[in-house]
Amino acid sequence: MPAVTADPLVLDRLSDPVGPARSVKSVTYGPQAYEGEGFPVTRAFAGVPVQELDPFIHMDQMGEVEYAPLEPKGTPWHPHRGFETFTYMIDGTFLHQDSHGGGGIIQDGATQYMTAGAGVLHIETPPEQLVMSGGVFHGVQLWINLPSHAKMSTPKYQALEGGDVVLLSSTDGGAIVRVLAGEIEGHIGPGESFTPITILHVSVSPGASVSIPWNPMFNALAYVLAGVGSVGEESSFSQSAPIKTGGLAVFGYGDRIVLTADSKQEERYGNFEVFLLGGQPIREPVVAYGPFVMNTKQQIIDAMTDYQYGRFGQIPDDAIQPFHG
Repeated sequence: MPAVTADPLVLDRLSDPVGPARSVKSVTYGPQAYEGEGFPVTRAFAGVPVQELDPFIHMDQMGEVEYAPLEPKGTPWHPHRGFETFTYMIDGTFLHQDSHGGGGIIQDGATQYMTAGAGVLHIETPPEQLVMSGGVFHGVQLWINLPSHAKMSTPKYQALEGGDVVLLSSTDGGAIVRVLAGEIEGHIGPGESFTPITILHVSVSPGASVSIPWNPMFNALAYVLAGVGSVGEESSFSQSAPIKTGGLAVFGYGDRIVLTADSKQEERYGNFEVFLLGGQPIREPVVAYGPFVMNTKQQIIDAMTDYQYGRFGQIPDDAIQPFHG
């Protein structure tokens, strides 16, 4: 699993943070579903109260799936308004294009932000060569809410390569920490978002544990991409909780997050792989309908009207389209 890695012994190391570890409020497992033209996803946030997720709205683990030739699928052209998408491709390739000039290839550990803002049309689809050959497809797409003052901002696109990711090691070298977005101990990940966030991909070696400093003003969520382990710290004040592939942990307050890998892991992956995220809560009303995330029902109606009247921009003449072989 991850496309971007390194020898932890040569990386900058996190300090050994002090202060209370965050308690575990809940562990849930999202249902399987199909997105776009029919690629499998896990709805990571299903069943979690929206106030626990703020500033995030929605998250899918895309795959992991091994496609046969002619099976890879993506999404056709579709609209968004009122939030940002953050896409992280671990394995496989997506092509992106939007109605405001954004576009690129997302692969090999790359990330991309698309600020939908006032409205955008876009497509994410596997390239022809991947459709013809098949192969592994695995990634994450996260929806980040925009504050009310930025919901009608000008759309923006940021394409970030896997090499832009900041790589760190835990204190003892037992874990690799990839800073995909935001900041940890002065180490700043690529990209910019309206809403302050931190996103990490943490690989914990079998039997190892890592304690990660966390902004006390941020919420904290941990989604297990692969492997088995526990979240939280055993102490007189808190308990750890077991978790495995597909599990989402919601944390309470504290200064650090503890992740521990079981000594025995799946041979296919080797490590306990965790997508760790948090951000500054916006604490505003959220009204969501399909691809629109606004503050009021009337704003949703306005978004639907604007989309129907072509106010989200136009699909370009040279638009890419899904390839079906």
